[in-house]
Amino acid sequence: MKIYIYTLLLLTLSELAVSQQVPMYSQYMFNDYVYNPAVAGTKDYYQAKSNNRYQWLGITDAPRTYILSVCGPHKTRNMGFGGYVFNDVTGPTSRTGLYGSYAYNVKINEQLRFSSGLSLGLLQYKIDGSRIILHDQNDQTLSNGMYTDYLPDANLGLFLYSKSYSVGLAVNQLFNNNINFKEVEQLGINKIKSHFMLYGSYLYQISDDFDVEPTLLLKFVSPAPIQADISAKVTYKNMVWLGFSYRTKDALAVMVGYNYKDQLLFGYSYDLSTTDIKKYSTGTHELMLGIRFNKFKESESRAKIE
Repeated sequence: MKIYIYTLLLLTLSELAVSQQVPMYSQYMFNDYVYNPAVAGTKDYYQAKSNNRYQWLGITDAPRTYILSVCGPHKTRNMGFGGYVFNDVTGPTSRTGLYGSYAYNVKINEQLRFSSGLSLGLLQYKIDGSRIILHDQNDQTLSNGMYTDYLPDANLGLFLYSKSYSVGLAVNQLFNNNINFKEVEQLGINKIKSHFMLYGSYLYQISDDFDVEPTLLLKFVSPAPIQADISAKVTYKNMVWLGFSYRTKDALAVMVGYNYKDQLLFGYSYDLSTTDIKKYSTGTHELMLGIRFNKFKESESRAKIE
């Protein structure tokens, strides 16, 4: 359906100004490299992961988010490399990003390591005016053309990790650029703002077969209030997991997944909104797919954690 009310466009652009501008997904704990470049190289193998999120089913032109990432270590040095691409689509508006990352990690002691990383990339913002029908057909605010702008971008991350716990801090969209759409500038909502993310997790091994891993993610972008993702998953024999998550002022989520021989990962989550939008939507579906390649590092001492 290509009919879009002008008011809905304003709401979409307003959300760009005051809420999350970076990709949002429920299974963030399985692909934290996307928002923290310091994660690259902290494992002794390369991995590729894809997150596909279909938000607010039942609502026409609801958000769709697609993410593909690859990261891993240098063969012999304390370095990591990676890259990812994402595409966020909401009706006639879309944003696409392409990033490359570098990370360097050091050994603090036999149980603890520290990594820092930087991502550089390019963002594309686009509005398809042909998919917008205004209440007032004589309104010249937007024409039927395609509005596109390209912006350089950067993300910075820090990551402290051990075998049983990890803590990360990341800043996304460091440059705070402006979107150069004349029509958006007139609305005063063209600013790309930095996003701050602080998160941590702890792995409890409750038996030989079961472990529990709670995770907390705090997200902040001014002037929006801090948003928290509180999650926990139970894993059986490092193979099957079941998890639950609560995102403040947004949604509840249930997650299930399967790890096939430590090489293939499959994850699914279902979000049920806790806001008034639940009256119009049947929920949000998200699929995660991952591939772990064979161990790559030659020197176990440089990244091994006892």
